[in-house]
Amino acid sequence: METDFEELIAGFIANKIGISEHFLSDELCQHLAANLLALQKEESLIAAGVGNDALWQQSKLIRKDKIFWLDKKHNNVHENAFFAKMDAFVLYLNQTCYTNIKSYEFHYSLYETGDFYVKHLDQFKDDASRQYSVVSYLNPLWELKDGGELMIYQTNNNQTISPTQGKTIFFKSNELEHEVLVTQERRMSVTGWLKKG
Repeated sequence: METDFEELIAGFIANKIGISEHFLSDELCQHLAANLLALQKEESLIAAGVGNDALWQQSKLIRKDKIFWLDKKHNNVHENAFFAKMDAFVLYLNQTCYTNIKSYEFHYSLYETGDFYVKHLDQFKDDASRQYSVVSYLNPLWELKDGGELMIYQTNNNQTISPTQGKTIFFKSNELEHEVLVTQERRMSVTGWLKKG
């Protein structure tokens, strides 16, 4: 497990983007994807918005994905397994990098064909509690033609990341602008933020 954590941290230190290709097992990804699709069938997903509090808004010109917030109170066995992995990662991150992360928040994210999310930062203008962004992908058999890449913008080093099953991305929420390119297939992930408060 610590190898996965070191892979994320080492990539982050070297390039501001940590990537672990198999952070989540195929089995866990399949269960989480099944949960997400069941929630979609139940019409429990909501259209995602941008901003917070009084600044919150929905705009299909900005993003078109649908989400469902995860919560330990739901006591879903597979989501609990995901939380256990994130708890271990946060503990390791705090012990080795002195990050002082105290909490996190995660949601399922579902993009259907034609969906996207334009270039943005993950930290709110009036709330700096989000410190690190973490995205774990749930998409088996993803191919280049399927689109839906995460485009991360850096000076002289833009990076395009394919959303393949098990892969997890880790970066500072207030530093790197990024976007989700138009997807040609259903695209699923668990997306969230490690927070200082």
